[in-house]
Amino acid sequence: MEARADAIKEVRRLLSDFPIVAIVGARQVGKTTLARTVTEGWAGPTVHFDLERPADLARLADPSTALESLRGLVVLDEIQRREDLFPLLRVLADRKPRRARFLILGSAAPALLRQSAESLAGRIAYRELDGFATGEVGIQRWRQAWLRGGFPLSFLARGEVKSREWREQFIRTYLERDLPQLGITLPSQTLERFWTMLTHYHGQTWNSSELARAFGVTDKTVRRWIDVLTDTFMVRLLRPWSENVGKRVVKSPKVYVRDSGLLHALLRIPDAAALERHPKLGASFEGFALSEVVRRVRVDWRDCYFWGTHQGAELDLLVVRGSRRFGFEFKHTIAPAVTPSMRIALEDLGLERLDVIHIGKETYPLTKQIRAVAFERIHEDLGALR
Repeated sequence: MEARADAIKEVRRLLSDFPIVAIVGARQVGKTTLARTVTEGWAGPTVHFDLERPADLARLADPSTALESLRGLVVLDEIQRREDLFPLLRVLADRKPRRARFLILGSAAPALLRQSAESLAGRIAYRELDGFATGEVGIQRWRQAWLRGGFPLSFLARGEVKSREWREQFIRTYLERDLPQLGITLPSQTLERFWTMLTHYHGQTWNSSELARAFGVTDKTVRRWIDVLTDTFMVRLLRPWSENVGKRVVKSPKVYVRDSGLLHALLRIPDAAALERHPKLGASFEGFALSEVVRRVRVDWRDCYFWGTHQGAELDLLVVRGSRRFGFEFKHTIAPAVTPSMRIALEDLGLERLDVIHIGKETYPLTKQIRAVAFERIHEDLGALR
C-alpha cells in the first residue's frame, strides 16, 4: 500500500507544520479512512465530527462552545456542509499557545478553496486524495484497476456486476443528492447528459462552443457545467503548453473523466471484453495510464501539460521541472513505434527524454532519447522526476 502510506506520511508531516490541514477529493474515495488512520497514530486526544450525521451537527449548534475547549486533533468531515466554521477555525488556529490542530475533509474544491482563501490563508495546507493507484493494489492487477477505477468500493467489489452496480449508484447519488447539498441546482438529467457526452471527448481537446450548440445553451453555461464536474473531482482538464516555437499551437485544454471506472459506467461498458471492442479503448487507456504515470513520477499536476500544433504534431503529456522537460505518450499496443510527431516534440520542446507507455511486457530503447516503457513495469522503470 505504498501510495496510501505516502498520503498518511504527508498528512502527518503537514499537521506538524500547519494548524489546519485539508484532505480533499471525491466522495467515497477514502478520505475518512485516511483520516482515521492518521488519528490512530496521533499522540494525544482526537475528536471526530461527521457533518453528515445529525448528532454531530447538533453538537456544533454552538460551534464556538463546542470547539474552543477541545485539545489534540479535531477532525471535521464533509466541511463544505458548514462553511460558516471557517472564520472560527482561523481564530482557533491563531491561539497562543496552540491547543488543537484541525484535519478537515471536503468533497468539493470550490467551497473549500474559496472560504479558506478568505479566512485561512497561511494557516492551511491541502492534500488531494485520488482513488487507489496500482502502487497500492499491485501492478499485476492493473487491468482490473483500469476497468473498475480507483474508488475502493468499486475496485474491491465481489465481481464485475457488483462493481458496475456500485458505480452506477454512485453516479445517481452524486447527481441527485451530493450536488444539491453543495447548493448546485442544475437539473440532474441535464448534467448527466452533459457528463455522458464528455465521455466521448475523453482524451480530446475541450470545445465549449460545440457542446453549447449540442445543448442549445451559451458557452458560459457549458463552462459552468464543466467547472462543477472539475471542482467536484469528476473531470480533469489538462492545460495546453504554449510557447513561441514558430508554430500555431493548440490552446484549448484536454478533458478527461478522472476515474476510469466512472468513464466505463457512463459509456455502458460492462466488462473487459466489451472494453477491448469499444471505440474509446485507446483514449480510456491514455487517461488511466497518464494519471498513473503522474503519480509514479511524483509531480504536481500544475507542472503537467499536453502539447499540440495545428500542423498535427502532439504530445500526450509534457512534464516541466524547472528548465527540464520530459515527454510521455500512451499507446494501447504491444509494439510501439517512433512517429514523426514524437521527433517533432523532442526537437521543438527540447525534451530530455520521451517515454512511450505501452501494454507490452518489455521496456527497451527506440532511439537515443525515446524509450518504450511497459505499463506493468512503470514502478521499476520510471522514477521520481527531481
